[in-house]
Amino acid sequence: MIDLDMVTSDKFREVMSNFATGITVVTTVDKHGKPYGLTVNSFTSVSLDPVLVLVCLDNRLSGFVSFKNCKKFGVSMLSEHQEDLSRMFAKKDSERPPNIYVEGKLGMPLLRNALAVMECEAVEMYAGGDHTIFLGEVKTAEVFEAGMNPLLYFRGKYRGLKGN
Repeated sequence: MIDLDMVTSDKFREVMSNFATGITVVTTVDKHGKPYGLTVNSFTSVSLDPVLVLVCLDNRLSGFVSFKNCKKFGVSMLSEHQEDLSRMFAKKDSERPPNIYVEGKLGMPLLRNALAVMECEAVEMYAGGDHTIFLGEVKTAEVFEAGMNPLLYFRGKYRGLKGN
């Protein structure tokens, strides 16, 4: 029998942790041109024509205004060897050395040695509860590390394809 009580945020988090996701770092630049980024797993492809992706960002994010104002963002898909970078970008306002970035063709900061990267232009922003959904048109895309495996997140832990 299904319990029809209201789903709490804790229950929702527990259920969603059973959906394995890849890990990305989504980046932009602030009004001074300084890189800003965070670890995101709420990322997916949307359309092939035009080529669109979406990313969901918390409205309380310290750099939220930078994403909203810049209207461009980079996406770096992390490899299984980049858990340290994911953890770094998951911590609010952690020190991020400039040598971890490479500048994309549109000027977005992208992570060195990522599996693949893309630069996007936000074409729409939608309210989504305590998040904003950024719909981005992909302007550049490149595979950096074709032979590597992705970094995954499942049941609250980083994982690899072999189930570590």
